[in-house]
Amino acid sequence: MTPKYAPPVWAALLGSGFAGMLVAVQSRVNGGLSQELGDGYLTAAVSFSSGLAILVLIVILSRDAKDGFRRLRAELGSRRLPWWALTGGACGAFFVLGQGLVASVIGLALFTVGIVAGQVFGGLVMDRLGLGPGGRVDPTPQRVIGTVLAIVAVALSVLSDFGGGDEGHGSQLWLMLLPLISGALVAWQSAVNGLVRAAAQSAVTSTFVNFVVGTAILVVAASVSVAVGGWPETWPSDPLLYIGGATGVIFIGIAAMLVRAAGVLLLSMSNVAGQLLAAVAFEAALPLADGLTPWLLAGAAIALLAVTIAALPSRRRG
Repeated sequence: MTPKYAPPVWAALLGSGFAGMLVAVQSRVNGGLSQELGDGYLTAAVSFSSGLAILVLIVILSRDAKDGFRRLRAELGSRRLPWWALTGGACGAFFVLGQGLVASVIGLALFTVGIVAGQVFGGLVMDRLGLGPGGRVDPTPQRVIGTVLAIVAVALSVLSDFGGGDEGHGSQLWLMLLPLISGALVAWQSAVNGLVRAAAQSAVTSTFVNFVVGTAILVVAASVSVAVGGWPETWPSDPLLYIGGATGVIFIGIAAMLVRAAGVLLLSMSNVAGQLLAAVAFEAALPLADGLTPWLLAGAAIALLAVTIAALPSRRRG
């Protein structure tokens, strides 16, 4: 089940950083769609369902994916792959739901730093426990320092909320709990999707499984929401508000391919860099809430430094 080729760590980090930018794009798109529809549950279901539709077409055309399903079935049947490895889609569903429910309220940048905090803690713990496909990765001094700096970056970014003078917005800081939890679940999602990818030997197969599970959960949640609140009277005409599913497909696929090369923590850290860069750009040009502040810029800069330090190779003596 070992992949034929594993990219070098620097290439995996660049790819993961790009994937992180796509996460910010998806958060901005889904946050905007949620504002238009007035229903975060329906927004999340639309995003995941559109991604699943794209994957269905890819699976139909991909022999690799079909072979991957056969291998995956065999691994599950022999219990070499535990059932909980299929829970990545549930984590993704929770994350996309947070984009629709929270990002549109507290803003993309603040939502992103909440994701950051969850990711760095989750990545460090999961690497230490050996839950990813690359096995146990003990924390080096560089990784610990990088993690601490990432948390400092989060604290600075959150200061923008306290310093903005908007008491109503400050009282909504409890909403940060959802992106914090989502960030930890994203790290778990990367780890278990990597296990599925290794078992199936197909990134398409692991991504498809992720979207099937997530779509099923979100369709049920959206059905309840529509039954209670009703169907939206109008739908936005801007096609860019519907690309969340496509960006999710690319992000999940990249993460599944690269987690073995980079490890869960470094994958999470490079995702952090990409997310923050894109979030800062969006908050400056197309803000969902209060826009860009000096605190958010300082937090993004420190987070980039954290990723650089965490990626440095450790020195071994002897």
